[in-house]
Amino acid sequence: MSHEPLSEALNVLNEPLVPCSYDPLTGYFRDGCCETDETDSGTHIVCARVTQAFLDFSVAQGNDLVTPRPEWRFVGLKPGDRWCLCVTRWVQAYHAGVAPDVVLDATNLKALEYVELSALQQYAYKSA
Repeated sequence: MSHEPLSEALNVLNEPLVPCSYDPLTGYFRDGCCETDETDSGTHIVCARVTQAFLDFSVAQGNDLVTPRPEWRFVGLKPGDRWCLCVTRWVQAYHAGVAPDVVLDATNLKALEYVELSALQQYAYKSA
């Protein structure tokens, strides 16, 4: 089943959703964007720039984002990669003090159903 990008998809700033990452290729639909639908049980909608602290935390929570899994078209992440995270994992990391920075213009508006914009803004990624 192919996924057609939703032209009306918005980010948390109420602007058109922009891609999160093509290298590594991210998104529930592996199209580079943090889009979702009812089949996405993890709700992969927060575009984050991952850190080692977050990756270690995620492994400790039972979600290894470091080890490549080719059968899932997953290359394994390293610090600095951008990735569409499950919104609930980002919230857990936020409460644990290890939340990675968030790319606001690539984070789906649906994230605001789970977390306040002010929390996301506190971790807004600012490129150099």
